[in-house]
This record gives sequence, C-alpha cells and structure tokens, in this order.
Amino acid sequence: MNISKFVTPEIIFGCGSLSQVGESALRLGASKAFVVSDPEVINAGWADRAIDYLKQVGLKTELFADLTTNPKDTEVEKGVKTYLSSGCDAIIAVGGGSPIDVAKAVAMLATNDGWLQQFEGINNISRPLPPMVMVPTTAGAGSEVSQFTIIIDTARKLKMSIISKSLVPDIAIVDPELLHTKDSLLAAATGVDALTHGIESYVSLAATPLTDIHAINAIRLISQNLRQAVRDRNDIEANTNMAMASLSAGIAFSNAILGATHAMTHQVDGLIDQHHGETNAAILPHVMEFNLSAVPDRYATIASAMDRQVQGMPATEAGVLAINAVNELLQDIGLAKGLGEIGIKPEMIRALSKNALNDACLITNPREANLQDIEDIFFKAL
Repeated sequence: MNISKFVTPEIIFGCGSLSQVGESALRLGASKAFVVSDPEVINAGWADRAIDYLKQVGLKTELFADLTTNPKDTEVEKGVKTYLSSGCDAIIAVGGGSPIDVAKAVAMLATNDGWLQQFEGINNISRPLPPMVMVPTTAGAGSEVSQFTIIIDTARKLKMSIISKSLVPDIAIVDPELLHTKDSLLAAATGVDALTHGIESYVSLAATPLTDIHAINAIRLISQNLRQAVRDRNDIEANTNMAMASLSAGIAFSNAILGATHAMTHQVDGLIDQHHGETNAAILPHVMEFNLSAVPDRYATIASAMDRQVQGMPATEAGVLAINAVNELLQDIGLAKGLGEIGIKPEMIRALSKNALNDACLITNPREANLQDIEDIFFKAL
C-alpha cells in the first residue's frame, strides 16, 4: 500500500490580501509580532504597510531586517537573539525567499535547543514552533507554503537544506500587488526558480497525484506568463498568474521534494553568493538531459504543458522538446548563461560535486547520480 502525506498552510490569495496580515496574526494568538523583512522590501514600503495592518488590530511589533539575499547562519543567530529578547510570540515574514527562510529558522531555534547545523536534513525538529504568517513579495521561492528552509553554512560555504513539516507556516498570504516593485532581472530569476520547482517536483521519486496537479499547473502558468511578467512589471494579470505559479510550485515541491538541480545550486549559491534563480537557469537544462532517460513520459508531459505539440511522438523525443522549451524561455528572459559567466571555475567543481552528493534534494532525483555524474553536469553547465 502506498501512503503519502500532503501538507499546506492556510492560504489567502488575491490582490489586496496583505490587508489580512493583522487579522491572521490575531487569529493565531499573537500579541507581539516579530516581523522579518529585508532592506529592499522596506524601501518598497511593504514592510511598513504590513506593520500598519498589525497595529490596526492592536498588535505590537518588532522589525528585523539584518539579512542578505542568500541568508546565512550568522544572520539567523542575530535574529534568534533579537526574537528572544523582544517578547514576541509570533513571526511574520514580508519578503522573498530570504526573509521567509530566516523567519522559519528563527522560529525553529527559538523553541528548539541546539544550533542550526543540528537540524540539517529531514525531520530533525522535535518541538512546536511559534505561529508563523508568511507574505511573499516575489514569485519564485514558494517558501511561504513549503516545509523547507535553506540557510548558508558560512564555515562550510554551502546551503543547508532543513526539511520538516514543522516548518510549514500556519498562514500564507499571497498578494500579487506586491510583485510589481521588483525589477525585471529579479522577476526572471525568481520565475526560473519556480519553474525549476515545478519540473523537479513533477519528476521526483516522491511525486504523487496531488503534487502532480500543482507541478504541471505551475509549469504551464510560467510558460505562458513569465516572458510578459519580465517585459512589463506592472502587468497585474501576468503578476497574478506568476504568483499562482509560484504558489503551486511551492506546494508541489514541499510535498514531493526536489532533485539534482537544487542539490547542485545549493552548493554554488553557498560558495559565491549568487542569486538562486540564475544558478538554477545555468544547471536545470543539463539536469533535465541527464534525467530524461529515467522518466521520458514525464518530460513529454512537461513539453505539452509548455505548449509543444507531442501527440504521437515517442516519449524520449517529446522529452527533448521540453528541454528545448526551457532553453528558449531562458533565452527570451535573458538568463541563458553558463556557470562560468557567474563566477564558477573548473577547479571548484570537484568540491561542489562532493557537497551536492550530501544534499537531501538528491535523494528524490529520478535517476541515481554518482560523483562523476554530478561533475559531468557541472562541467556541461560551465
């Protein structure tokens, strides 16, 4: 008998839904909210607006924004100290994947003894976390609905994957209006992150019919809307569809986990502090080529979702069209770059590959990959 679990937070979706953040925190029993954001989101005005909504329902707040694009263990440690000294009893994140991941890690360490590295891997959290409400400002990470937090270990220079159902937030508020303040490059990079989530979760060894629905929906929406979202940052229809795509992809990968692309990009991002979506763009097509022989039918379905005509075509041949469609999309949005263009040198690849073998995301890749396989993919991605 096959048994699978499927978890999501309560989801509030739609333009203007940021206004629900105060009422949501109040329903969870909050009296003082620890608001995690970043300088760019603060400059855009979204953190202040969220704080206003929290104050309107009588909640006190404490703002923490001492973090960077790829959040680090040292930043989490500062956040934990601030949280514990603030008297807060709930955590609100307003931002992209970085503030949300930091918020989750702070929540975890605030109630569980130990240091961050002890929780790396799967299901290592033993105590309940404070109430969490997550408000994404990008369409990509999907962290607002996932059981993941990804934090850089500064000593080892790699991204740690911490995976636990305890990290699934209580409430996710997805407001497409928050997306238009991000520039085209960030829209492209975060969109590719969501696409990678959709593709990797769809071909994952842990995929189920429930995750498949969300993964394919994400892939289709991204294929249809990402180009326009990059071209016109004020197109509310494109932004709304990308917000839904990111949400669907987040639900899918949270439950089906990911694959070799993320196992590899985590190492690159930890080493050179590169934007995660751009790293995904460099590696994803090559991982798809590697995995094609293991799941050709799945890649054929992806090709169809990306508007390629595959009826009557052999599955492997149709799967090649999926890879071509991804490459064309990357070209159109300006992210068809190799790893060499973003700072990776050949001499780095052996260490990156060894670290990737230990990443939890590799477990659910549809084709088993050894050290040589990972190295070969890295060199192709240069």
